[in-house]
Amino acid sequence: MSVISKVEILGCHKLLAAEQAALTEPLGCLELVYLTPSSYEIAIQLRQQRKLTLGDALIAATCLERDLATCHTSDFSWIDNLKLVNPLLY
Repeated sequence: MSVISKVEILGCHKLLAAEQAALTEPLGCLELVYLTPSSYEIAIQLRQQRKLTLGDALIAATCLERDLATCHTSDFSWIDNLKLVNPLLY
């Protein structure tokens, strides 16, 4: 999981303490993927193409660089070569 995703999930200002506790353990079992200089360059290119939040650009860039998938299926459908997976369909 991208470290950016972890920050977005656990850093939500509306997250209740019980929700944080329920999410912390399963998220802790995932391997964190950190940003690299290449991730930054890809994120810049993505943001030059379309309006994206910084977090979304970094998540997409990390997935592209590391050949990972993301569940942001509607947000990222325009990005070529980005693997999209909707976990609710499985």
